Amino acid sequence: MTDGWRVYGRRRVAPLLVLGFASGLPLALTSGTLQAWATVEQVSLQSIGFLTLAGTAYTLKFLWAPLVDRYAPPWLGRRRGWVFLTQWLLAASIASMGFFSPGSELRMLALLAVWVAFLSATQDIAFDAYSTDVLRHEERAAGAALKVMGYRLAMVVSGGLALILADQWLGWGRTYMLMGALMAASSLATLWAPEPESAAQPPRDLQQAVIAPLQEFFGRSGAWTVLLLIVLYKLGDAFAGALSTTFLIRGAGFDVTEVGMVNKVFGLVATIIGALAGGGLMTRLGLYRALMAFGLLQAVSNLGYWMLAVTPPHLYSMAAVVAVENLCGGLGTAAFVALLMALCRQQFSATQFALLSALSAVGRTYLAGPLTPVFVEHLGWPSFFVMTVVIALPGLLLLWWMRGLIGRLDADPAGQ
Repeated sequence: MTDGWRVYGRRRVAPLLVLGFASGLPLALTSGTLQAWATVEQVSLQSIGFLTLAGTAYTLKFLWAPLVDRYAPPWLGRRRGWVFLTQWLLAASIASMGFFSPGSELRMLALLAVWVAFLSATQDIAFDAYSTDVLRHEERAAGAALKVMGYRLAMVVSGGLALILADQWLGWGRTYMLMGALMAASSLATLWAPEPESAAQPPRDLQQAVIAPLQEFFGRSGAWTVLLLIVLYKLGDAFAGALSTTFLIRGAGFDVTEVGMVNKVFGLVATIIGALAGGGLMTRLGLYRALMAFGLLQAVSNLGYWMLAVTPPHLYSMAAVVAVENLCGGLGTAAFVALLMALCRQQFSATQFALLSALSAVGRTYLAGPLTPVFVEHLGWPSFFVMTVVIALPGLLLLWWMRGLIGRLDADPAGQ
């Protein structure tokens, strides 16, 4: 094993794979998979649209992130204590969703979905802070890659695999119970994960927990430009992915099981390759060059959907496009997560990471989500996917303009 690969086996790095899996597992269960369940149960489109609001907690998590910075459960340390607590609450809550049916008990199921999203967002706050605190500077690339790999594996399991299990084997209720059991099993990694080598002092009081992270961040040179980069960097990717499942089924003509199988098999393989390669390449390229190279790849990979839109449906072509998209998107996300970690100070890592990651969701939630249907209706699918490549260019140009600042971050994360 070379030095480049050996870093993945370090005890500070390896648990992030499973913790990333636990972080990503609930998202599809309160969004795409839940929507599929409601669709099968003949729930009205208006009610299904209402279910999309369950994910609001992911955008608003910065509001209670200062509480995670300031307070901690009386076990497992400042960060792992919150992770462990939310994992067990999530396990019970996800399993509980399996006892209700959207066809007859939609209100209760929707309330549970909101609760699960809140717990999941809280787990994300604590996990992102933990990974920022525990990793040494030279481990950030590998740690970010494993986080992304675990997250994307979870999306395959709770998305594509859950659809197949529910449709062909277990039914919807038992599938949700199985997902709850997987969350509980993931908590073992939290017990194994070590504490950070140097623990920063928490904020003295709640007022400092709220105000000091903002004062520290906005006191830096170029802070507002960094925020703009965070919004723009993955915007093209967000537009391409906003209705990708709908496109594959309605626009390209594939059935639900085909989409689920391809996402499960080819998405899984591409995720593993992309995440591991991303960590190794970032170590060699440095943060700026990795962000630029991976950003270009994730933009160009959107043209795969254009190809599907202008050619007859073929399972192999869909598999190739999904694999390339997962590979390039995973590379870009790994570099992006490494950037966010480099921007955070350890004392305020929960609040600062939550703010930055919530900001990164602005493009996906408030731009890509509402505008994609409008663009598709006016342009058609082929022209829309070409346009997503153009949408990605301003972020890459801004990244080039900020290359000096990013280079300094790589050498001295957050001035630490």
